[in-house]
Amino acid sequence: MESQENTLQKALEGDINAFQSLFAEYQDALKSYLFRLLASRADADDLTHDTFIKAFDALSSFKGKSSLKTWTFSIATNLALNYLKKRQRWTEDVSERAKKMVLARPDLAAKIENIAHHSPYGQYTIREHINTCFTCISKNLPIENQIVLILKDVYDFSVKEIMVIMTKTEGVVKYLLQNGRKTMTDIFDKRCALVNKKGACHQCSELNGWFNPKQDQQEALLQIKLVKAAKKQDKAALYTLRSKLVKAIDPLKSAGNELQEILLACNRMAMEGGE
Repeated sequence: MESQENTLQKALEGDINAFQSLFAEYQDALKSYLFRLLASRADADDLTHDTFIKAFDALSSFKGKSSLKTWTFSIATNLALNYLKKRQRWTEDVSERAKKMVLARPDLAAKIENIAHHSPYGQYTIREHINTCFTCISKNLPIENQIVLILKDVYDFSVKEIMVIMTKTEGVVKYLLQNGRKTMTDIFDKRCALVNKKGACHQCSELNGWFNPKQDQQEALLQIKLVKAAKKQDKAALYTLRSKLVKAIDPLKSAGNELQEILLACNRMAMEGGE
């Protein structure tokens, strides 16, 4: 097989097929990253395509000071930043807003039920919904905090790599990460009824009852390490468990990706006035 160095050289010389073979190595991760930021598969697809075109056009400026993956994620992140600046941050009660909207929209509720009962990608598991919840809560953060947190805690980029992606100093990246984690941890601690009896959000349990009416809900919950550890772990440790769970799920390829996608779409609609 041709070495990566030779393939990169061909790409630098203008061979788009060579660049495509390099891009393909991290394309799935890039697309899922953009999906977590944008909460829309269509927008993630569009920005992945735009990233490919922009990266190939700018390839002559790649000097090898970082990996090609890091350099490409930098381009994608700038595109996402420009997109997200036009959108408002989500609020902590987004799930309640979405619930009210769905209850008032029989057509939307029917669409959700159809996916849950007939789509091959409409399976509901609380584990997957915790992943979706992580995306929703992260959208409460300022954009830069959100990006740094997802890059580090979900996609395992190092602080140095994030410095390149975000064009920030080490101190700024570490501050954004620390602040983002604290905000996420505090929101989860106040809201998550799975791990806190005082939690305000029961959406995981409610949705499990809707989509899996015959399933023993407590048994389903106890299969999740996060729930089992809730009584003996502090809230920072529970955040770490959440991030590990999220890291293990590809939101665009999981068994319930279509159902989770429409639930995210409902949240997006609720934040945009039901449009």
